Amino acid sequence: MKLEVRDIYKSFSGREVLHGISFSVESGKALGLLGRNGAGKTTTIRIIMNFFEANKGDIYLDGKKFVPRNHRIGYLPEERGLYPKKKVMEQLIYLGRLRGLSSKESRENALYWLKRLDIEEYKDKKLETLSKGNQQKVQLAQTFLTNPDIIILDEPFSGLDPVNAQILKDIINEFINKDRLLIFSSHQMNYVEEFCEDIALIDKGTIVLTGNLNKIKREYGKNRLTVSSLSLSLEQLKRLIEDEMNNIVKEVEMKKEYLIIELQEDYTKNDFLRAAVDKNIDIKKFSIYEPGLEDIFVKKVGEK
Repeated sequence: MKLEVRDIYKSFSGREVLHGISFSVESGKALGLLGRNGAGKTTTIRIIMNFFEANKGDIYLDGKKFVPRNHRIGYLPEERGLYPKKKVMEQLIYLGRLRGLSSKESRENALYWLKRLDIEEYKDKKLETLSKGNQQKVQLAQTFLTNPDIIILDEPFSGLDPVNAQILKDIINEFINKDRLLIFSSHQMNYVEEFCEDIALIDKGTIVLTGNLNKIKREYGKNRLTVSSLSLSLEQLKRLIEDEMNNIVKEVEMKKEYLIIELQEDYTKNDFLRAAVDKNIDIKKFSIYEPGLEDIFVKKVGEK
């Protein structure tokens, strides 16, 4: 399957909040849908789910207009929506029935996911009596209830401790390996890097970066190196490079254990290494810089 979001515009009360959003995601892959708070991620997801209508643009699945009600979709919204005073099993069965499952299927599927998420013991408890992490796992159980082909997860790791986070990681990887289509939205960049082959970065209602994550990392790391010295502190090394190698080096950024240097356009890593040897710099670390997703995010949208 291939889901395509094509040139989506959306306005509220005359104010345009999405300005031609386009991206695509295929089965067997996860797309990281990223952006600052208020960038337009949730509005985009709600248009995909047909909770809102776009003012302009369309959603396609395998080249045909996408009709959400005709597909098994698992959606975990960031804003939680279950019933706090209802028993866990009771409302999972109810939600399964709303999504077209029989009573038997709803019960069997609910039990499977409660066991899988290690919360079967709470099936007859009211949701409000559970811890935040266990409430999140009930939300996840309802997301996976219909064994969905299309999965949209908005901050799925919220409230989960490391053990429960690992359970969810295993489930997400299984869905990807089973060729399910997955859109993953989170501010926790380590999870995005772990699951997502592709990303779409929204800023102020516009896609500002999209494509294969590894290719994007290589592009952002182009002409940049990591350097440290055995004999000089980072501050000393930074001053030396800025004062005596500025014909080769365009910019120097100091991290905790090394410097990130950006070379001038016409120079290579070998040029820098020769110059460092000429300056008698005792090199400890010298490698091509590969930025993390958080570095790319900050550079592109300007907020740590």
